[in-house]
Amino acid sequence: MSQRNSLHVSVLAVCRYPLGMSGGQIHDEDITASSQWAESTAAKYGRLDYEEGDGAWCPEIPVEPENLKEFLQIDLRVLHFITLVGTQGRHAGGHGNEFAQMYKINYSRDGSRWISWKNLQGKQVINGNKNAYDIVLKDLSPPIIARYVRFIPVTDHRMNVCMRVELYGCEWLDGLVSYSAPPGQQIVMSGGHIIYLNDSIYDGAFGSTMTEGLGQLTDGVCGLDNFIQSHVYNINDYVGWSNDTFSNGYVEIEFEFDRIRNFTTMKVHCNNMFTKGVKIFKEVQCYFYSESSAWEPNPISSSLVHDDVNPSARFVTVQLMNRMASSIKCQFYFADAWMMFSEITFQSDTAMYNTTWAPSNTLPPTRDDPTHKVDDSNTRILIGCLVAIIFILLAIIVIILWRQFWQKMLEKASRRMLDDELTASLSIQSETFTYNTNNRSPSSSEQESNSTYDRIFPLGPDYQEPSRLIRKLPEVSKAAEEAGSRVLKPIGQEGVPHYAEAEIIKIQGVTGSNTYAVPALTMDLLSGKDVAVEEFPRNLLTFKEKLGEGQFGEVHLCEAEDMQKYMDKEFAFDATANQPVLVAVKMLRSDANKNARNDFLKEIKIMSRLKDPNIIRLLAVCICDDPLCMITEYMENGDLNQFLSRHEPMGEVSMASNTPTVCYANLHYMATQIASGMKYLSSLNFVHRDLATRNCLVGKNYTIKIADFGMSRNLYSGDYYRIQGRAVLPIRWMSWESILLGKFTTASDVWAFGVTLWETLTFCREQPYSHLSDEQVIENTGEFFRDQGRQVYLPQPAICPDPVYKLMLCCWRRDTKERPSFQDIHRTLLNCMV
Repeated sequence: MSQRNSLHVSVLAVCRYPLGMSGGQIHDEDITASSQWAESTAAKYGRLDYEEGDGAWCPEIPVEPENLKEFLQIDLRVLHFITLVGTQGRHAGGHGNEFAQMYKINYSRDGSRWISWKNLQGKQVINGNKNAYDIVLKDLSPPIIARYVRFIPVTDHRMNVCMRVELYGCEWLDGLVSYSAPPGQQIVMSGGHIIYLNDSIYDGAFGSTMTEGLGQLTDGVCGLDNFIQSHVYNINDYVGWSNDTFSNGYVEIEFEFDRIRNFTTMKVHCNNMFTKGVKIFKEVQCYFYSESSAWEPNPISSSLVHDDVNPSARFVTVQLMNRMASSIKCQFYFADAWMMFSEITFQSDTAMYNTTWAPSNTLPPTRDDPTHKVDDSNTRILIGCLVAIIFILLAIIVIILWRQFWQKMLEKASRRMLDDELTASLSIQSETFTYNTNNRSPSSSEQESNSTYDRIFPLGPDYQEPSRLIRKLPEVSKAAEEAGSRVLKPIGQEGVPHYAEAEIIKIQGVTGSNTYAVPALTMDLLSGKDVAVEEFPRNLLTFKEKLGEGQFGEVHLCEAEDMQKYMDKEFAFDATANQPVLVAVKMLRSDANKNARNDFLKEIKIMSRLKDPNIIRLLAVCICDDPLCMITEYMENGDLNQFLSRHEPMGEVSMASNTPTVCYANLHYMATQIASGMKYLSSLNFVHRDLATRNCLVGKNYTIKIADFGMSRNLYSGDYYRIQGRAVLPIRWMSWESILLGKFTTASDVWAFGVTLWETLTFCREQPYSHLSDEQVIENTGEFFRDQGRQVYLPQPAICPDPVYKLMLCCWRRDTKERPSFQDIHRTLLNCMV
């Protein structure tokens, strides 16, 4: 069995949002059932993770094996692409213990024709719950496109059943309700091996032509370059046809849509394995049907250039020139012996003038239906309604602008007060705040964490999420709640620091450096006596080199004179008295906005509290005038990545080349210091989020101090993956849950430590996963998520002892609870010292 769609990021990966049962967006009147035991167990109480009424939907009578008539039905109002379902039983605070051990799903696009869902192996029954409180999430493979969905409880003996449910997916924007096409065929390969290219998941009627259904051409899965390997459970991702069986030289596919639409493009994913006689189509002609009684006579024709060089599968885009239609009929002409498609999508806008004939609960009328024509008598009413809506919108806009004006005035006043407070005294008193890396207010962060649109990624085919009824969460202080902090989930045993959660949107600081994630509760540990940060004279700084930059600032390497006079007495420089010392200066540009200035001053507050031998120290600041600067330590040997790149492992080869060497004992010593520094950060609930050798500085005698400005350096731009509209992400060092779920925690820092340890023991000769592209690295994290044994680990370095490589593998465990803490890592490395 091969991997489906290994490089293409399909709709299946992103279309996993709750559709509104648990969030309340699905209204009570859209939830119905075959029967109910009592009013308190009506259909509207069948919402996942809700406890209203008697705690769930329960049918009137017990369910029997041979009488599967009871169902819970959800009307989504419009077509949706549904990829995942969740179920739960009736707990009712410990008073209920009814649940569905198994169930089926029926669905419909029009409310009249119902289809029974079955998986790729042809099974209809889905394994459900084992108790009344856990949530069980199940992937639907294949996904379904439907407006109506029914959950039908199934039993092997007579029993009482209750259910709470949720659907996950997204709105089906294509508007396609069915396609008709010739059935796929089979190809006989050399050696007699047969590959079936039929549309195995088509949910319509089969005959000489497949009609009234949707299937593999709309399932969100694109086939591989090699169609021979592109299959799961002997179901090929491609639907294919042989040129020999079509006398006219083309395959005709007809597409029916929910209403008249304005079409811009059609995209067809085609195989082009020309060495096996498969090519993309050489020409396509598309006919359109809108309001007339026949197909429009003038088709759109598009011809393609043959590609006999690149055998890769690809999307072919056909321009549809904004033609209006409710149906499209396309004739795809063969370019070789075979033609194979795996996905067809359309880009269109709804034709606004024609929305009146399509009732919300029906599909478009048939071509012989006289109501298919636009009712001109409604035009004046429609125009009047539109004019009224425009006036209402204008009034709303005026009100919004007026409110925003006063809100900005208030924000300016509050920011001015905040600037004065932060500039006057860089100290943390008894206040509790959340350092939000999204530059959002705490309240908005809390709202986002509870959003209906949080994407759901089940942790396996039978993943069960413990219910809130039995989950023991830590008590969050009143001050933290008022600050709008996110709920922190305890991981592991009592006494282990809570893992702080941070968003994936922005991890880059205002000067281009990484910014620590600091939860509100952590500030209780940081508060205490005031921390005085000395103002340093700018004229004593000599700029030597620009290390990096960000959106609002830069990082410079400087020499500082007389720095000892401005430092805490307990801190001692490893330098000769009265000699200038190397420092890193983070400088905010003078034109930076108020938000950037406030974030910069908050970062000074945070950095001023970090005091550990293996963490870069904030030495002084320049904030009396612009540009604002913070001055931190810098180590004479630069960062660990460059340091190791200039050295060789100790051995005969290095002796012959006369290259500087580092022995394993010193590498181990440096790794132990990194673990010690991270142990200190984790004890404060700090999450670094960018731990790597580029962010570890090297001093004399292999001293290591963890820094945070590797992200700003152009030298390491290749280590970061840029997502359009988002920050750059160090995906090769990130855990699977950070990439897929946007969760940065102490556990994800542990994962990054494992990669950093691997870098150290390979002398930074190559990037982690250097044999994988960025897209393949992301796909590999998906394999960790799926946990089916196909994930790729970094290999054991040549000089790495088995116990140390075992420690790396522990850092990369899929379950965050099973990864070691930094305290455990530090202890293990000390015990492994040679």
